Amino acid sequence: MKRLWAPWRMEYILDEKKHERCLFCGIANERKDRKNLLLHRGKECFVVMNKYPYNNGHVMVVPYLHTPNFDGLTDSALFDFIKTVRFSVDVLKKVLSPDGFNLGLNFGKVAGAGMESHMHLHIVPRWTGDTDSMPIIAETRVMPEHLMKTYTKLKRAFTQMKSR
Repeated sequence: MKRLWAPWRMEYILDEKKHERCLFCGIANERKDRKNLLLHRGKECFVVMNKYPYNNGHVMVVPYLHTPNFDGLTDSALFDFIKTVRFSVDVLKKVLSPDGFNLGLNFGKVAGAGMESHMHLHIVPRWTGDTDSMPIIAETRVMPEHLMKTYTKLKRAFTQMKSR
């Protein structure tokens, strides 16, 4: 039998049990951006890398307002949210040169929301041929670059492109 070691998964398994407060509110308030993989702070929302990504460069756009869906978001917050999605896609295109993207909002646990109490939009870069047999056969994804290396590249680009 072959084994594929993924020791970082234990952090994910154990981490789920300790979230008594909202993960996203904690990230926004903590001001430890590198530790939390926070890439960009906007007026009404922020961009954070997914710590357990589906693909290299998987980020999430999250409004500061703690809401499970669009309820309570002002027109200004909604406009900033979609502008931040567009900005994030532009940064990912520049830095990672993907062939396309999957974007998704999940409202409610039955829709697949792992963090159902705080709305967020996933942006997953995709490349032709990026899915092989590993997820199907071994239920394992192969990530081509270390998370922190991707963070460093994206953080630099988010900062540079924001100042333009």
